[in-house]
Amino acid sequence: MGLDSLEVIFDRVGHFGRWNVAQILVIIPSVCKKEATEQWVLVIFAFPCIWIFCLLCLYDSFSINCVCDIMTCFSSLFRFQVFLYFTCAIQNTACGIHYLASVFMTVHPKHTCRPPGNVSQIIFHNTSVWRLDDIWTQFSTSHGDYVVVKLHDGDVWELTGCYRYRRENNSNWNYDYDGLKSSYPCLDGFIYDRSKWDNTVVTQWDLVCNREWYGSLVQPTFMFGVLLGALVFGYLSDRVGRRLVMWSTSIGMYFFGIAVAFTFDYYSFIVTRFLLAVVSSGYLVVVFVYVTEFIGMKARTWASIHLHSFFAIGTMVVALTGYLVRSWWTYQIILSTATLPFVFGCWMLPETPFWLVSEGRYEEAQLVLDKMARWNRASPCKLSEILSRDLHDPVAFKPFEVKYNLFDLFYDWNIGTRTLTVWLVWFTACFGFYSFSLNSVNLGGNEYLNLFLIGAVEIPAYTFVCLGMDSVGRRNILVFSLLLSAFFSGMIMVIPRNHHIWTVVATMGGKFGIGSAFGLIFLYTAELYPTMIRTQAVGSGSMVSRGGSILAPLSIYLSSIWIFMPQLFVGILAFVSGLLTLNLPETLGKPLATTWEEAAGLDEERYSGAGVLSPTTDNTDVEKIEAMNSRDSGLRE
Repeated sequence: MGLDSLEVIFDRVGHFGRWNVAQILVIIPSVCKKEATEQWVLVIFAFPCIWIFCLLCLYDSFSINCVCDIMTCFSSLFRFQVFLYFTCAIQNTACGIHYLASVFMTVHPKHTCRPPGNVSQIIFHNTSVWRLDDIWTQFSTSHGDYVVVKLHDGDVWELTGCYRYRRENNSNWNYDYDGLKSSYPCLDGFIYDRSKWDNTVVTQWDLVCNREWYGSLVQPTFMFGVLLGALVFGYLSDRVGRRLVMWSTSIGMYFFGIAVAFTFDYYSFIVTRFLLAVVSSGYLVVVFVYVTEFIGMKARTWASIHLHSFFAIGTMVVALTGYLVRSWWTYQIILSTATLPFVFGCWMLPETPFWLVSEGRYEEAQLVLDKMARWNRASPCKLSEILSRDLHDPVAFKPFEVKYNLFDLFYDWNIGTRTLTVWLVWFTACFGFYSFSLNSVNLGGNEYLNLFLIGAVEIPAYTFVCLGMDSVGRRNILVFSLLLSAFFSGMIMVIPRNHHIWTVVATMGGKFGIGSAFGLIFLYTAELYPTMIRTQAVGSGSMVSRGGSILAPLSIYLSSIWIFMPQLFVGILAFVSGLLTLNLPETLGKPLATTWEEAAGLDEERYSGAGVLSPTTDNTDVEKIEAMNSRDSGLRE
């Protein structure tokens, strides 16, 4: 009750505007006065945030009346929404860190059986070597390579990746041997290639050979935790408030992130990471609700979409940390403490007026609005006046007389096929997103640079969506993005494997397309369905997408069958999804449907104009959906 009124207040109290760019410019002189080392640190960490923030500001309107705001903002650098947005968004980076951290923790290095005694001589490919560490540059279990060692007791053994063979004739010291051999498992453990990583989860608990599938479950079990966290904390945020959930999940991310590094066996590692996934997902879904409930409608779409950019920054942090740190538990501790200062920032954040009003706590909501007005140097708004005015508005408080459920998404044949197509796009977007990200370390070349670039390409992808969806249409951008991803997935399969640079470029193109689709599908889904079923449509699409995030890590392990298996799956799914999306109606320039008949008739609606649709003039309902229903989607994972 009264939530509609807060939209009016938020437009008065303040939202992102171009005048905020002037605030950012004030930082530059202070940075120039720092020492050289401090300058680089500030630039590295601040530039992505400033760039994203400026993009948000460009979307807002500007008028002559804003000149006075520009003049006054120089004396007050930190305004309410700036502090709130970046505190929440940078903590969102921690989610990106934990979601992709397993890329380097579960690296499978080259390995061979450990010999059953002290070695006196070693032969590899008819060449004598001094130690086993000298063989890794040429050793490959896929090519059937093995190592011949002679022990101090005179026994001769052949060591492979998963078995060791004792030669019955120990006088034959040749590399090739056709005599009798006895086979034994690797009971003494394994020797690993530690040229890149001193230790990983795989080397810590010997997750190779018949235990290799244990390692393949690390990321899928994490994604099951993501699914559970979205359900649990999405519900709790409506019951106990957004602020408490955000603070508790932020503390949980830090606590469980550190705890992962101190797990004593594989099972405790899996359980702790599962709990880490639950709280990470909880923060991710609630932060979208929190931010969109505080930001004015004019910048809400850009602000919510570009929260993904901070998730992408988390991916880049993982790549940088993986390059600098070669021990998985040290790597995990550093990643978990990277955003620790912003945990305390979450404690300073207020509860959202939307939730306070919905709970009837009007005095607390008024205090928050007064605080916003003081920070933004704006005139305070009286909540009581707006609410009393809404009491005389029968439309604002008109409830739905019928309760709708998931089965209503198949209201008729047209709506049913629309639902299946939308679900397929959700699944494809999430499956492709994690397939490209997790498989980036297998492309050849520098795996750390690969992951960094795969994360960085998301930022222009989201900008592309924001710029294109209101000019050429939602459907056209979505079709283009999916087919672009399918095209580059096919290109990866035909590029020669020794051309690593072109493979990485094609992967970046595929990730750009799939990232654009993921950034758009939430808003597009909300516009395709009538008001009474819109929440269920977005929430069900999000649930289907989580199935893609669970299956994507498993598809990576199928690359042992064929190296391009993940790209094949993504290419087929993206191509089919893109073609089916052509049958969906365009929603740009069309009012939001309020009945089933209006939703079913979207294809037949025509508007006058010179062949180009203009953005919807009254998009208020979509903005409310973004504010109150993003907890059901998570907009990602």
